[in-house]
Amino acid sequence: MIKLARLFSKGKSAKVLPKVPEGERYYVIGDIHGRCDLFDELIVAIEDDDRRAGPAQTTVVLLGDLVDRGPESARVIETAMQWGERRSVRYIAGNHEEMFLESFEDKEMLRHFLKHGGRETVLSYGIKKKRYNELSLKELQAELHKLVPAEHRNFLAAMEDIMIAGDYVFVHAGIDPKRSIEDQKSSDMRWIRDRFLKHREPLSHVVVHGHTIFEDVEHTDYRIGIDTGAFRTGNLTALVLENDERRLIRALETDGTITTESLAFG
Repeated sequence: MIKLARLFSKGKSAKVLPKVPEGERYYVIGDIHGRCDLFDELIVAIEDDDRRAGPAQTTVVLLGDLVDRGPESARVIETAMQWGERRSVRYIAGNHEEMFLESFEDKEMLRHFLKHGGRETVLSYGIKKKRYNELSLKELQAELHKLVPAEHRNFLAAMEDIMIAGDYVFVHAGIDPKRSIEDQKSSDMRWIRDRFLKHREPLSHVVVHGHTIFEDVEHTDYRIGIDTGAFRTGNLTALVLENDERRLIRALETDGTITTESLAFG
């Protein structure tokens, strides 16, 4: 596979790898989707890695889709909020956060949300399955206002769409390759798929994204996809960026046991 280094090569001169600003370190985490067990272990591994890696201005970036599908969306949100009280954490909005928030007021969106993992999110807030099954859609929407703390809704509503760090840009789904980074639409950054994934020309930045599940981290000259399907595969991945170096840290579930591993990448 073509290496990312070619993106920034000029003519026949030496290849130049994309970089984050000097003195900064980034841990970029893919879609968690309610798997707080994996998230817990990845946090421990990242904190340990950051201590061992030496001094740096460290930032954690969560690429969105914290909620839905897995069993502990409420606890993922709470854990993400608490982590941000202890260190610099940036939160990117995903399409599942968008659906969740719109479900409080839009009944048809609630119906759509529940079909795409939202049922698990609602149950994670403590409502019993029997009670959940008894409620009409209208009743469930009213119940949702009682179940979900206002601070959780405010936290999700304050999420960002995009973040730039040196030669990289962090976003949930991707970008419209025909628009500049400064001219992107929220809908594309949260939902885009084929127009972005099938694009084969260089972009202004290397786009680090989630949203689309890959069996392993997928990278081309212009993007790195780090959604490894935590809710389905038991594999939650973080991309580590420092200077022009890239590494991976993973939390992996095998036969009910979660382990973490660090490995070179790129």
